[in-house]
Amino acid sequence: MTVSKPNLEITSQTTDIVDDIVDWQPPMPPTDLIFDDGEPLESNRHRIAMNVLIRSLQQAWADRNDFYTGGNMFIYYSSTQARNNDFRGPDFFAVLNVDGTIPRQGWVVWEENGRYPDVIVELMSPSTARVDQETKKEIYQQTFRTPDYFVYDPFDPNSLQGWHLDTNQNYQPLTSNEHGWLWCQRLSLWLGTWEGTVDRETAIWLRFYDADGNLVPLPEEAAQAKAETAQAQAEAAQLQAEAAQAQAQIAQARAERLAARLRELGEDPDI
Repeated sequence: MTVSKPNLEITSQTTDIVDDIVDWQPPMPPTDLIFDDGEPLESNRHRIAMNVLIRSLQQAWADRNDFYTGGNMFIYYSSTQARNNDFRGPDFFAVLNVDGTIPRQGWVVWEENGRYPDVIVELMSPSTARVDQETKKEIYQQTFRTPDYFVYDPFDPNSLQGWHLDTNQNYQPLTSNEHGWLWCQRLSLWLGTWEGTVDRETAIWLRFYDADGNLVPLPEEAAQAKAETAQAQAEAAQLQAEAAQAQAQIAQARAERLAARLRELGEDPDI
């Protein structure tokens, strides 16, 4: 019986294939990203509503640097999406446990260690409501896995809706409390409406409330409250000083009357 030897001849073609495997590098994500498509927000009220959420969260966590919040910024999450210019720019989003001091033009997932937003709010309009409630909702659930998602139309006070990811990674609708607010689990804050004037526009705005139901202030509101507190403390201190002065005057008058009575009785009050 003759056993044939294996063919161990290495051809130049084999060498080329091996070299190609060794030299292969995975495709790199695109670097020529666009961060502004020139499209403005739906209205001035939408712009103010976005800034209200961003600025109030920054005020609430002013002593923290472990989060990033932005709005109307592109979120890039795949090379295919970037190549197709399939822009995704939530009106408000927050990412926890990241360095919030780094300046960013947009949120590029592969440059952020794969981190996606923890909370997203879309400010709807009649022209975007369907996309916000269906298309984007599906992306935020299936791709982003964003735990808390909310939608609100700044021109419709009754439009607030929210969802939270369950253990099966599916969005479940949130139930409002007696005020109509929705609990944002990732931020440990309520989202609810508030009527007032911001940037010279009076409307019913979407605002954050803390766990005790207190309105989370904007920086200017916090500064005003601080100034009012300082003024109230100064006025209280002045009243206290005036009361102390009045008590001293009463004591002095009493002492003078006593001294006068002693003199009438022939006693020297100074001895």
